Amino acid sequence: MKSLRSVSVQCIDSDIALILPNGVYEIKQMEHKSSKLKRISFFCLLLAVFGILGFGYFCPDKVCALSSRELPISIEDSFGKPLAQIYSTTVGLSYEDMLNDDFTFDMDSHDVMVFLHMQKTGGTSFGKHLVHDLDLKRPCTCPLTRKRCYCFRPHSNQSWLFSRYTTGWKCGLHADWTELTNCVDGKLDEIEAVQVKRRYFYITLLREPISRYLSEFRHVQRGATWKGAQHSCNGRPATEEEIPPCYKGDSWEGVEIDEFVNCESNLAINRQTRMLADLSLVGCYNKNHMSTVDRDRIMLASAKRNLQAMAFFGLTEYQKISQYIFEETFNLRFAIPFEQNNSTVSSTTISFLTPTEAAKIATLNNLDIELYKFAKKLLMDRFERLKARDSDFETRFQHLGEIRTKNGETEFDWDKLPDDDYEKNLN
Repeated sequence: MKSLRSVSVQCIDSDIALILPNGVYEIKQMEHKSSKLKRISFFCLLLAVFGILGFGYFCPDKVCALSSRELPISIEDSFGKPLAQIYSTTVGLSYEDMLNDDFTFDMDSHDVMVFLHMQKTGGTSFGKHLVHDLDLKRPCTCPLTRKRCYCFRPHSNQSWLFSRYTTGWKCGLHADWTELTNCVDGKLDEIEAVQVKRRYFYITLLREPISRYLSEFRHVQRGATWKGAQHSCNGRPATEEEIPPCYKGDSWEGVEIDEFVNCESNLAINRQTRMLADLSLVGCYNKNHMSTVDRDRIMLASAKRNLQAMAFFGLTEYQKISQYIFEETFNLRFAIPFEQNNSTVSSTTISFLTPTEAAKIATLNNLDIELYKFAKKLLMDRFERLKARDSDFETRFQHLGEIRTKNGETEFDWDKLPDDDYEKNLN
């Protein structure tokens, strides 16, 4: 009798790679007794292949294949790219591509920055810096009557920036990664009345999760609702059954911390992970597609991959380093230094939490805490790589934001301008 040959398949568990359940599988090749058995085996194999292809074709939702037993496998060659690229969807140039010596952000062509603005991460200040403080050949023009600017290319009236302060909330109020990547291209085609092939550069800010969560609590306590958010995924907005409201009435104004923490559908929980992940991988906001454990693992892995592939991200707690990384990555300069403000409303709130409350908030936001650890390490790695390439680093870093002349600078007080409501921002 011939010796049997075996093939083992090992799936590696890591915080980015997703695994098949429980380790090692052994596939043993059986000894064939006749050519008839070969034909039967070949016929069965064909049936299996066509069955899989047919199921994939007629499956109405790409997440229908994602059960707790069958998770998407990461592809080693795509490490550092968005998970969506595994499904042949390119949403932006990866950061690694931007480190090439011949890279440049081309404002004269069709390059577009897309700012993913997550609530209470310092995105409002950063968005103002983008439209008001960059040293550009053709500066953004900001009318004195509204919080909207025109950031056009040097030789055309097409926008190089897709953000709240330029295009408005075209893809929904505080649109997330899932919404933006399925919306931006079509919206720009509509705005510019032309279909062109653009290169997209996704940028965002993250914040220490507990501080961000408490800052959102205070904001909601003062009456904020973000009711205009659509939470669109797979072509439709989330339903009320998928995201049950935490309060009755027009707002949650005056909410206490215990009530805020105890609402399971509160979108403040792990907001950064959810907003950076490809939600179509987990059935969008329908939590019945898979177990909570699998859903959390896939969202976190997707958020890490998408963050890693972004052209730029900064951390609220590291303003100077974030400014330097942005300027070196895009070869653009800000005319003012970013301010580091470590004394916030959330820091005051933390001091009033009981140990039990603090522990519960940390447990609730465990995905964001893990994502932030990953982001901090990645930010410092990028910082060190850029430093190593910069022969003039010490001088540059000491004089960030010091530009003698800035063309077209316009001074006005943003805070005195009226906020556009959501409907106006969509126009």
